Amino acid sequence: MKKPRIGISIGDLNGVGAEVTLKAVADKRMLNFFTPVIYGSSESIREYRKKLNRHELKDIKFHDAMDATDVKDGVCNIIDAWFEPVQLNIGKPEAKVGKLALDAFDAAILDLFNQSIHGLVTAPLNKKLVSSPETPFHGQTEYLADKFSGKTSLMMLVSEGLRVGLVTNHVAISKVAQTITSELVEKKIEVMLESLQQDFAIQNPKLAVLGLNPHAGDGGLFGNEEADIIKPVIEKYRKKNKMVFGPYPADGFFGNRTYNKFDGVLAMFHDQGLVAFKALSFGNGVNFTAGLPIVRTSPDHGTAYDIAGKGKASEASMRSALYMALDILRNRADYSEMYANPLLKRNFEQKEEVVTESGEVKISRENNNAEQD
Repeated sequence: MKKPRIGISIGDLNGVGAEVTLKAVADKRMLNFFTPVIYGSSESIREYRKKLNRHELKDIKFHDAMDATDVKDGVCNIIDAWFEPVQLNIGKPEAKVGKLALDAFDAAILDLFNQSIHGLVTAPLNKKLVSSPETPFHGQTEYLADKFSGKTSLMMLVSEGLRVGLVTNHVAISKVAQTITSELVEKKIEVMLESLQQDFAIQNPKLAVLGLNPHAGDGGLFGNEEADIIKPVIEKYRKKNKMVFGPYPADGFFGNRTYNKFDGVLAMFHDQGLVAFKALSFGNGVNFTAGLPIVRTSPDHGTAYDIAGKGKASEASMRSALYMALDILRNRADYSEMYANPLLKRNFEQKEEVVTESGEVKISRENNNAEQD
C-alpha cells in the first residue's frame, strides 16, 4: 500500500511558510511515513531554499510533479499552482505574493476534494492581503468550511494534553455576544465531542465549556448569556449522560490548570481560548479544522515577517501539524472500521488482550455470540 499523500499549501512566500516547510521535510525520516506534496511554485521554493543557504536543506530531493497523478514516493513533490515568475522580498508583505498563497490553497483543496491527496497542511498566509471588499477572506478555516456547505466546522488548537475549540472564530469582539446562540453552542459541542472520539480516539470524552462573561456572569451580575444560552445546552447533554460541564470562568479555569481534568475545552471566542493556549503551548501547537469530511491541520503561528528568511523560524509546529494529520487519518480509519457493524463494535468492546510467554499479543473475546439468535 502506498504511503498517505499529505498536501502542503505553501502560504505567503514572503513569510516563514516556505522556511518551516523546507526545514520539516528536510528530515528524511518523515518520508518513511508519508509523501509530501507542496503546492506553490517549484522555481520560488528553490529560490527560497537558496536564499536560506542552510546546509541541511541542500539534500532535499524535489520532484516537479505535473499534477497529483505524477506524485512519487520517497521525495518531496512540488505541484505548480502558478507559473509566472515571482520576485521574492522575504520579510515584506506584498499584495501580489500574498494572493498567490490563495492560488496554492485552491489547488490543494481541489486535489483534496478529488482524493488525490489524503490530508492537507496549510502554511500561514496574510488574511489582509488575500481579502478584498468583493470577496472577504476571514481565514483558511472559514474558507475551507465554506467549500462544504451545510457542514459545521470547528477551529481547534491542539497540543499534547490540551485541545481548545472555539464557538466563534474570527469575529469582532463587539459582535461576539450577538453571534452566540444556544443553537450555535450546541452545534459546536456536538462537533467537538464527535471529533474527540473519531479524530483523537477518546471513547468517552470529557468536555469543559467556558462562560462568555467575566466570572461566567457571576449569577447575572455581569451578563445573562450563561444562564439563558449556555447552561441550558449543557443541561441537555448532561441529561443524555454526556460528560459536558460548565460554564467555567475562563481566567480561573486556565489559571488553576483545571483544563488538565478534561479532554477538551470549548471557548466562546478567539482570544478567550487562544491567548491561554498559546501561552501554554506556542510553537508546538497545531490548528485543526474539525467537523469536515477531510483532514486539515496548520501550524499555530502566522507569517512572522520579522524573522522570515533569517533561519530563525522553528519548524516544530509544522512538523507537529504533519504528524497530527497522519494521526487523525489513522484514527478516522480505525473509528470507521470499529463502528461499521454494531455487532463487531460490541465484540470489540469486550475484547481482552493476552500477552503470551513469547511476548506476542493475542486478542481473546468473550460472549462473541451474545447478540446472535
